[in-house]
Amino acid sequence: MRRDPGPNGGIRAVKVVVEADGGSRGNPGPAGYGAVVRDAANGELLAERAEGIGVATNNVAEYGGLIAGLQAAASVGADEVEVRMDSKLVVEQMSGRWQIKHPSLQPLAAQARTLAAGFDRVTYSWIPRERNKEADRLANEAMDAQAEPRQSTPSKWTGAKGTPTRFLLVRHGQTPLSVERRYSGRGDVALTPLGEQQALAAATRLSAMDVVDSSTPIVSSPLGRAKQTAQAIADATSGAVDVHTGLTETDFGSWEGLTFAEAAERDSALHSRWLSDPSIPAPGGESFDEVHRRVRKVRDELVSAHEGKTVVVVSHVTPIKSLLRLGLDAGPALLFRLHLDLASLSIVEFYPDGNASVRLVNDISHHPRS
Repeated sequence: MRRDPGPNGGIRAVKVVVEADGGSRGNPGPAGYGAVVRDAANGELLAERAEGIGVATNNVAEYGGLIAGLQAAASVGADEVEVRMDSKLVVEQMSGRWQIKHPSLQPLAAQARTLAAGFDRVTYSWIPRERNKEADRLANEAMDAQAEPRQSTPSKWTGAKGTPTRFLLVRHGQTPLSVERRYSGRGDVALTPLGEQQALAAATRLSAMDVVDSSTPIVSSPLGRAKQTAQAIADATSGAVDVHTGLTETDFGSWEGLTFAEAAERDSALHSRWLSDPSIPAPGGESFDEVHRRVRKVRDELVSAHEGKTVVVVSHVTPIKSLLRLGLDAGPALLFRLHLDLASLSIVEFYPDGNASVRLVNDISHHPRS
């Protein structure tokens, strides 16, 4: 390897900084990576790499960026390498603090380790995304080159065009009110011990999915039972929870905390009309039409912010049913004919051309067994 002359005629090791990034639109979807190599002493750009890698997950693309960056560092004669990435998963796995359980990542990690062994020293540091702009730009340019032809190709079965935004819909775990089958809207109740187990089971399920990694957005209702469930998912995926007030459960007004029978007995005529007319609100609360409108707005905001990616949405019965209703282009009768279990998983995809596809409804195969 090349050595720079050091002070007093000695030899100084060549140290570089590698900034690497990767991404996938659809996760899995059109994927690519980018990497830049800079002189650690003065920041001079020494090399850059970018490549599309076909359809892959975010994590696979992140490892691709790391491998390309290490190869580029070797090509400029580096001895010491400081790797900086905004993928906590790759940084922690390459630092030896996290296990590499997914079979698709194991050979990539092995290749990266082989490359790293060719240097005198390699360190790994996590940096926020805003400090990884150049590698992110290169990765996005690589994805752009692949996404364009994919987006012009219609779906084989529906004619939908483009890469969909995938919503993984998770209902919160059990609460004391759900045990007693009471209306639970804006009341902020915590999970029961079983509810915590259900949330952990859902989190484990999602963390094992190829389409979920540390960069996957996790968006939650502001209510505690949903935030508890969302945090379990964030802990399992090394992600972060964002709160959106539009995902709050229906405001049941003065029916809050009552059973179905108690509400029907107290306001017999109103309760009967409420069950058949989505425009009628609960006393002092809101109607299902109002909920549907605010959830549609949330859907539009999330699709705009995370177009072509996967988003985990943790919410309640009515908002999740509303998102599935949007996916099915169905009427309000769906609210009363569709059952959603606690901590269940449903999946709906929204395409950029307005089409949608419901992939899964009320899956509880991950529930803890008694």
